Amino acid sequence: MNLNENSRFLGEEKINRLMLKFSIPCILSLLVSSLYNIVDQIFIGNSELSTLGNAATGVVFPVFIIAQAFAWCLGDGCAAYLNICQGRNDDENAHRAIGSSVTVAFLSGVAMIVLILPFRDPILTLFGASENTMAYATEYLDVILIMMPAYILCNMMNSVIRADGSPSWAMASMLVGAITNIILDPVFIFGFKMGMTGAALATIIGQAATFLMSGWYFLHTKTFKLKKSSLVPSFGPLKEVVSLGISTFVTQIAIVLVAVVCNIQLARYGEVSKYGADIPIAIISIQSKVFTVIINLVVGIVLGCQPIISYNMGAQKYDRVRELYRKIIGCSFAIGILFTLILELAPHFVIGLFGVPSNIPNPDDYWEFGVKTMRIFLSLVSISCLIKTNSIFFQAVGKPIHATISSTVRDVVCFVPLTIILPAVFSNVEGILYAAPVADLLALGVTAFLTVSFLRSLRAKAK
Repeated sequence: MNLNENSRFLGEEKINRLMLKFSIPCILSLLVSSLYNIVDQIFIGNSELSTLGNAATGVVFPVFIIAQAFAWCLGDGCAAYLNICQGRNDDENAHRAIGSSVTVAFLSGVAMIVLILPFRDPILTLFGASENTMAYATEYLDVILIMMPAYILCNMMNSVIRADGSPSWAMASMLVGAITNIILDPVFIFGFKMGMTGAALATIIGQAATFLMSGWYFLHTKTFKLKKSSLVPSFGPLKEVVSLGISTFVTQIAIVLVAVVCNIQLARYGEVSKYGADIPIAIISIQSKVFTVIINLVVGIVLGCQPIISYNMGAQKYDRVRELYRKIIGCSFAIGILFTLILELAPHFVIGLFGVPSNIPNPDDYWEFGVKTMRIFLSLVSISCLIKTNSIFFQAVGKPIHATISSTVRDVVCFVPLTIILPAVFSNVEGILYAAPVADLLALGVTAFLTVSFLRSLRAKAK
């Protein structure tokens, strides 16, 4: 299919058929990506490491998010810049931008090792580690850091591979890594009795498999060719890459801020409650993995449809843009409602997937707090889905300010202050759980205002 045929296809094919064609590969790729963190937690939770092991992975989780911030900033920026260069027939800047980003991605991983290791314990304490979980967290983190440069690189390269016209290879490389992790986790944790070290080893070996596949592809690319000189950082193209990917970086760092503040508050108020500090952090860690799966389903739909939205917006086919929005938002809301029902009706089942508590004084407290978290913290996850969908939709239609507001108002403007205010007002750890649904409601008002205003402007243009 040539460029003109592809344009007519995006502008004339039935919306439902286009959504299926473009969204399903994206959904699968994102779900596979989320398996890395989830698999470790499931096997750890079902081993003798149990609740404290799960809490430790939650404490280390912000490190992964920081690494992804660098990887996805460079990767998304490279992907966008590669497409721009293709339109300009600018091969020179394309390979320099990607080569420069490869070097910066590697150096970012090295910098994380150098900066984290000397201050490891204070950092983990800041992230919510307690006396009971510190040993588990340090054991896990020490191994994870070994592969940090490769982890950032393979995530960065994955975005470029998709932009190079090979989404199947990008998905396959992630799938190979995830399957490797799934196979090795029980071998190392249960077979060799290696505990947190075994879980971390399974993870980095999986990351190495993904890195090797991605690296092989970079030697056999379709639309650009890297040279040795490409790896020497070139400021001009690199500046363009960062400017295109900075919104992704900001979003990821906002997630780190949310995780850190939440863990600090959970440890503070949990310590003076009957639950202790470790149970709330372990449960919130599980919640974050469940939330990631739900959001990735929604993001897969709208991100997969991004080329369709952008093309029809550029072609001034505003009625199709509005139709796309209605169908995407409907699918996102349906997914949110489905998972709300699951979490409200079967919270024990969801929590049980991540193991049965065995190394804490009162297992009943674990289940009690877990059920409260699923039913309160995630009670309005359907609204979270709508907010995320709108944020990416605004990116697709060329409204970066709208996108930035939508993506940060819920987490940074609303959630972080509420996690500080509500537990102080109610004088208990449960106050933190209400911060999420209240933040969802407040952010929905802002997002709805932006969306209605934009859709009205489309309706006016269509006349």
